[in-house]
Amino acid sequence: MIYSEELLEIETDSLQLCQLIRESKVYQSYVACYHQLQTDQLAQEKIAVFRRSKEKFEQVEAYGKYAPDYKEKRRAVRQAKRCVDLDETVAQFRLKERELQDLLDHITYEIAQAVSTDIKVDAGNPFFEFGDKGCGGQCHVR
Repeated sequence: MIYSEELLEIETDSLQLCQLIRESKVYQSYVACYHQLQTDQLAQEKIAVFRRSKEKFEQVEAYGKYAPDYKEKRRAVRQAKRCVDLDETVAQFRLKERELQDLLDHITYEIAQAVSTDIKVDAGNPFFEFGDKGCGGQCHVR
């Protein structure tokens, strides 16, 4: 790839955009919640219990109902997952994570639309309703 002045300018602009995102309140609150989650011992214990029960379940999952303790291990995973989901620190982190993802999705959409209105943006978020998604089944219709 040959680096031109134009490409270097785009790179500089993208680095400035990244810096602006890092300075935003959305990103700062995400980082604060991330650190809070990492230092919350109770939440970390719940996550560890979930991971261990998930690993135990994955060992017998392929055998289905024929594996001994299949139902018990599946139930243990669901209970551990629910315990993690109901933890206040985890819930706050997920909320801030979703807010940051929404910000990034909107930025991506705006950049794509600035280049061309024909660019389709797959945000990866099923609730992202800001732009058009896909072609609506009209890809092959002329």
